[in-house]
Amino acid sequence: MKKQVLFIQGGGAGTHDEWDNKLVDSLRRELGPGYDVRYPRMPDEADPGYAIWKAALVEEIARLEDGAILMGHSVGGTILINALAEARPSRKLAGVFLIAAPFVGAGGWPSEDIDPTADLGARLPPKTPIYLYHGSEDDTAPFAHVDLYERAIPGAIVHRLHGRDHQLNDDLAEVAADVRALA
Repeated sequence: MKKQVLFIQGGGAGTHDEWDNKLVDSLRRELGPGYDVRYPRMPDEADPGYAIWKAALVEEIARLEDGAILMGHSVGGTILINALAEARPSRKLAGVFLIAAPFVGAGGWPSEDIDPTADLGARLPPKTPIYLYHGSEDDTAPFAHVDLYERAIPGAIVHRLHGRDHQLNDDLAEVAADVRALA
């Protein structure tokens, strides 16, 4: 039985088909045939609203089996982690992976949709490993945001990838290695 991975795209016009598809291609290539990588198109990608994306996430997660892996890039990761903290899924997750996710809260970005919480880590599904990846050359989400997540989610496994951009240079080899290590 294939292991399930749900990859949530970032926001912006054309992101699903012109940007994050390259990340998903890299992930599929690196993981190989033992993984089913789902890559749904999120609603209104040009203007990603928390409520509508959260509703889509709830539907997508409900279709998964226990032991699935959730992954979000950029604002998709930001929405994913905050949605999980707001309402834990009924599914047991193998891991949550955030890639170049902007941090919403003190020191990070403001948001009209997301209410930041000081106890983000405590509100996430218990015993679920959280992985953070951020490139030092990210010109979209500041590199310092990974430090903010690290403080907000004690015990998160953090990868600071030097010389990598917001798309991690379209290479998710490190992410795939950590996914495979969960098995």
